[in-house]
Amino acid sequence: MSQAFRITDLTSPQLTTVQQAALDWGATQTLDFSEAAVLEAARVRTGLTDFGPNDFRERLQLLLDEWGSDPDMTASQRVNLFGYLVRYASNRLLLQDAWRRHPEVLDLTIERPIIVAGLPRSGTTHLLNLLAADSRFRSLPLWESYEPLPLPGEALLDDGTDPRFQRCADAWAGMQLVTPLLAAMHPMNPDHIHEELELMGPDFASYNFEWLSPSPRWRDHYYAHDQTPHYRYMRDVLKLLQWTRGPNQWVLKCPQHLEQLPALRNVFPDATYVITHRDPVAVIQSAVTMIAYGFRMGRTRIDTGAIIDYWTDRIEHLLRACVRDRPALPAAQTIDVPFHEFMADDLGMVEKIYAQAGIELTRQARTEMEAFIAAHPRGKEGRVIYNLREDFGVDPEALRERFAFYFEQFPARPERS
Repeated sequence: MSQAFRITDLTSPQLTTVQQAALDWGATQTLDFSEAAVLEAARVRTGLTDFGPNDFRERLQLLLDEWGSDPDMTASQRVNLFGYLVRYASNRLLLQDAWRRHPEVLDLTIERPIIVAGLPRSGTTHLLNLLAADSRFRSLPLWESYEPLPLPGEALLDDGTDPRFQRCADAWAGMQLVTPLLAAMHPMNPDHIHEELELMGPDFASYNFEWLSPSPRWRDHYYAHDQTPHYRYMRDVLKLLQWTRGPNQWVLKCPQHLEQLPALRNVFPDATYVITHRDPVAVIQSAVTMIAYGFRMGRTRIDTGAIIDYWTDRIEHLLRACVRDRPALPAAQTIDVPFHEFMADDLGMVEKIYAQAGIELTRQARTEMEAFIAAHPRGKEGRVIYNLREDFGVDPEALRERFAFYFEQFPARPERS
């Protein structure tokens, strides 16, 4: 039986020696948190100079302005975020160079992908990894999403390991040292199949930045702009990855898709759309607990009220967009997946998804999935016990009433403890 955890110090963290040392180290760092510094670091890292179209600079500058002026951000978190931005800028250089040298890549197509869209914490990760266990599909492991292309001239390590994989493994080991309970909430192992949203990072786009640090100005900019161009950018990165190695039919997933279904359909018109549904209150309590726990390394002051207000609004925005746009998806290409049904019989739900996509669930595919399930039992890394009322001062039943519009439309079942 997996161990259960109750995090009781979300507001006033009791830091470990390792956590305090990481924060102290950050305070000693001198950092030029500017666009010029980010782009120059990327140039030095890659030896390249062509970033492609310059529209990304406005978005990069917005992030730098918002994060750079945040009075409650720890110095170590600002160093961490600078590293994220340099990695994205480096990837942009590498991608632009690859498209320049191999323009034929852009003539490829992404054919009939299976795309999972659902709230964060609604079973999308397990479903994606289960589908990706079928070796007939192409999927995106975390290490490859972080660095889609190798650095110029970089060789494999002596043991044959890709340096990108090793960097991802080292980063995950570091995260586990400073936030050891994260693995129980959202594992980030290098071979973990990840969201393709990461591939919008080099275009400095997507709602992913909101998960890294409080970013209301970024959210408002994201809301105000059509995201279709960034979905096309992501598609073109997928084409390049497909060109480097197969198979060629992708399985993908991201919660952001719920509020971008028209853009998703525009860019991937022949996809099978898999929409997961879960009680929003269960989603919120899991998400805000994970965020608040991570903030012990990123914030000098943890405001749990602000956290739950922000993410309740974000979840509502995702769901209202889904209620608005889901009916327009083609019925022959779309399937709804209630969380409680998927948890009760995951392989049974996969059979339904395959039938909708017109794909045979072969004996080999079933065996591969069964092996994945056996190796990744639910709660393998432990189980977090949540309490919205005690930790965030919120009555779950009152919060659930806010989402009556969603329960009326979709087959989500209230989860009451």
